[in-house]
Amino acid sequence: MTNNGVAVFSQMTGETEMPPEVRRELVDCWVGVTNAGGAAGFPFPPVTFDEVAAVADQIISGLDPRGSRLLLATVDGVLAGWVNVRRDANPLIAHWGTVHHLQTHTAYRRRGIGAALMNRLEDVARDEMGLEQLRLAARGGVGLEHFYGGLGWKEIGRWPGALRLAPGDDRDEILMALAL
Repeated sequence: MTNNGVAVFSQMTGETEMPPEVRRELVDCWVGVTNAGGAAGFPFPPVTFDEVAAVADQIISGLDPRGSRLLLATVDGVLAGWVNVRRDANPLIAHWGTVHHLQTHTAYRRRGIGAALMNRLEDVARDEMGLEQLRLAARGGVGLEHFYGGLGWKEIGRWPGALRLAPGDDRDEILMALAL
């Protein structure tokens, strides 16, 4: 999986596909992103490997070709980023998917890996999972709405002050959608 610094993409659709070394890299990535202040699902850094591993294991155990996939980006054989897409279990909205935990390892930031993962995710969600729309929630105050907006996502609403990171530091939760 190497190509002279170019990202290579793969996906996992089942728990048995996850080698222990990739799990470790995924958790290490998540710890690093969170402890660097990233909005990746753990609002109160610092976090430990064990804290993050417990949540990662829940995601990994829920992988299913129809319902939940992990997309991975590697550069020269090293995990550079990942994202999870899940089909909504409610039959009324099973044609929708939700995007969770997009992150790029801190050593690989500003190389377009996050955008490339999101573009690949669109293809997988539409062409392989049969989804018609994606949605996500992003933390306000860090520019994520501009990042996703640049990829074609539309802001469809906000929950003002919904995320309390610290006393006096309330952030909007930004709701975004993308038609596939």
